Amino acid sequence: MIAAADGRAGPGGEPAMRCCAFQVAERWFAIDASRITEVLREQRTTPVPLAHPAVRGLLNLRGRIVPVIDMRTRLGLAMATDTADGAGRTNIVIEVEDEAFSLLVDRLADVVEIPLRSIEPPTTADRPGQDAIDGVWPTRFGLMHLLDTGRLVAGIAAATAERKAR
Repeated sequence: MIAAADGRAGPGGEPAMRCCAFQVAERWFAIDASRITEVLREQRTTPVPLAHPAVRGLLNLRGRIVPVIDMRTRLGLAMATDTADGAGRTNIVIEVEDEAFSLLVDRLADVVEIPLRSIEPPTTADRPGQDAIDGVWPTRFGLMHLLDTGRLVAGIAAATAERKAR
């Protein structure tokens, strides 16, 4: 759910949400910046047999094992042929319910203040990844899709919890 969690005000003093913007397959996305713990470049991952299709592998983050979610796969977008090994892409590490996940994106853009009143509801198109889109924000570059991190990792988090229980 979109909310100004920290009571920030954007341009003109209106309530705003601070988000981290990034690009995946020529599309713009953003997530609540308060969910991000760190940003990493070109990390090697260990493949996981029988993992969720969007899980690129596991990343060892100072002793903490973190699933790496390929955002192209999770959002149902075309795979990049020139970045097959993850080189040149960025890992955005987020926390969701005390679990860490790394979102593998094509390019990190910037932190943006999004005025809450300018956020529009997402389209109702039935496409992969649409379940994680909480709203859209029109920019001069096109639509920025605001993602709900909880819904983004929901199926992957369930698989992770099941694996831990074994």
